Amino acid sequence: MTPAARLSAAIELLAAIETDPRRPADALANDFFRQRRFIGGSDRRAVGERVWDVLRSRRRLAWWLARAAAPVTPRLLVAAALVLQGWTLDGVAKSFSGGKFGPTALRAEEAAALRTLEGHSLDHPDMPEAVRLEVPDWLLPSLEARFGPALAEELAALAEPAPLDLRANLLKATREQVQESLAAEGVEAKPTPFSPWGLRVPGRRPVTAGRTFQQGLVEIQDEGSQLVAALVGAAPEMRVVDWCAGAGGKTLAMAMTMQNRGHIAACDVSAARLDGAVRRLRRAGVHNVERHVVEPGDKWAKRRAGGFDRVLVDAPCTGIGTWRRNPDARLRLSARDLAELQGKQAAILGQAARLVRSGGRLVYATCSLLTEENEAQVQSFLAAHPDFAVVPLARVWTLPGDPPCPGPFLMLTPRRHGTDGFFAAVLERVA
Repeated sequence: MTPAARLSAAIELLAAIETDPRRPADALANDFFRQRRFIGGSDRRAVGERVWDVLRSRRRLAWWLARAAAPVTPRLLVAAALVLQGWTLDGVAKSFSGGKFGPTALRAEEAAALRTLEGHSLDHPDMPEAVRLEVPDWLLPSLEARFGPALAEELAALAEPAPLDLRANLLKATREQVQESLAAEGVEAKPTPFSPWGLRVPGRRPVTAGRTFQQGLVEIQDEGSQLVAALVGAAPEMRVVDWCAGAGGKTLAMAMTMQNRGHIAACDVSAARLDGAVRRLRRAGVHNVERHVVEPGDKWAKRRAGGFDRVLVDAPCTGIGTWRRNPDARLRLSARDLAELQGKQAAILGQAARLVRSGGRLVYATCSLLTEENEAQVQSFLAAHPDFAVVPLARVWTLPGDPPCPGPFLMLTPRRHGTDGFFAAVLERVA
């Protein structure tokens, strides 16, 4: 594809995302490229990077266009991003020339609006703080309460593209063996600082087509997610529940720490998500996992009350900690979403707690950075369940080195730890 054709494709993909704001951008991008098989791998990456760049600066770009009295359209968002990155208006006009496969020519009013942006950068001192930080207005007070003076630095780290984190599958190979296997495929991976199973690949590399991945030697998993799985302390011969298992990322990690011995029940309300885990389990060589779809009126949990050593609740949440990978999520999030999620989290915790045996542990985790979804949920749960108590992070940390953060809970952020944002609390049912 020519550079102009890539811009045209980026505008088209961005239009699809803007038209369907409730659906995740990565799912829309997958559909977009699946319907356009003629777009090669390098072109897909270039188009995707252009669109994701716009999504990361969407509020600031809209502010600049409003300042120029211009409509916020996909083509103007892309063009404004180019100008604010240092392109001249003449350079943009040459790409928006109306040539074959390229964007149609700039209209006079579009060119006039873009001319007012020349010589400026994305940030401007007149911008409201929430716009400059690329967060919804209603969410800013909660983030200020969490991060205080470090707010701008933390959110800047959340706006950076994430690296590709992998987890070596110790059921099949050591981390060093996986590293060597990836190197033979031309993929340079370095050990992660906290997880003894983790490998980090700069940028986005297509590892899933390689032999290392296809043979189940490695899984794609953020280092923070690996640390949450490690906190569960799932050991051989234990009975474990992954209550919100999804596609099974943490299930796979726990099966590995259990050395395929014992029993894991992977539960979720979505049969489709659980079905998606089947291929991953087979590829990883995992055979100690039972899958169960949680349905209204389901008596599965009631019949197994008090029967498990460990129960992991990776609760549905706002996903703020994953904004590096999903910058569009900040555009979709509403105060109503947060309120509804808080109710779901409390209900799920209460359901899962019944499964924990006396002396067993319940691990509550989210990929959120909000106190409302994390510490506040734990405190509410403890008030309603006096038979549970917090086990401090230092007591349950079994990985090499010191815990990555102080305090009783695991609290990871991209700025401090280089991972996605994660929270985890370990709660023990006292005898």
